[in-house]
Amino acid sequence: MNKMPVVFIGHGSPMNAIEENQYVEEWRALREKIPKPEAILSISAHWFTDGTRVMTTDTAKTIYDMYGFPEELYRVVYNAKGSPQYAQEVKSLISREVIIDNSWGYDHGTWSILHRIYPEADIPVFQLSVDRNASAAQHYRMGQELYKLREQGVLILGSGNVVHNLSRIDWNKENEGYPWAEEFDDYICENILERKYQNVIDYQKAGSSSSLAFTTTDHFAPLLYVLGATNEQDKITVFNKAYALGSLSMTSYLFE
Repeated sequence: MNKMPVVFIGHGSPMNAIEENQYVEEWRALREKIPKPEAILSISAHWFTDGTRVMTTDTAKTIYDMYGFPEELYRVVYNAKGSPQYAQEVKSLISREVIIDNSWGYDHGTWSILHRIYPEADIPVFQLSVDRNASAAQHYRMGQELYKLREQGVLILGSGNVVHNLSRIDWNKENEGYPWAEEFDDYICENILERKYQNVIDYQKAGSSSSLAFTTTDHFAPLLYVLGATNEQDKITVFNKAYALGSLSMTSYLFE
């Protein structure tokens, strides 16, 4: 099998799981662009833990880790099976300690996207947590160690947002970004397209916009795993380069 692509998706609001918009159209289109995976490894911003954790269960529950949304959203159930075999391989591939933790499930960083790309939930899915204590370089290194999964038909999905600062949301800027949000997003995009990944790891080089782009690394770190799992031959496609509510970037990347 040729190696699987690797993708980072700016997931934005959980409402993208049930609304029709430009972002969802691009997510659905991935189904035709990506070979059907043997399994999907999701690295979601919403499993933000002390240490690196992986789920090895045969089945996982759908987690509604968000509050105050319409009842319709809480009726979405993603019943994909787990992938104990690949999960154990992840544990062996990563050189840092990886803890088996089956107390979690599919959070909305995972199911809100996969519900749109693979609604039949017929592909095994498992999650790797984002270690809140790891450095940007360590996140990237773990991504490098996961590269082998691509050669086995596993789709590595990073789910977060390049810019994610909920404290600065402006409900009047529905499809707009603050200048600093666009500046930081452009900095990341330009360096990815030029394959200058060290500048993404050292994101503070973007200047003052980097201090506003996010307050914790939970939504940014999944991008670093994805970049680590790429190689020089990958074609890079940027999609959904847009902004929401002033301080969210929806920009997404496909490497194939």
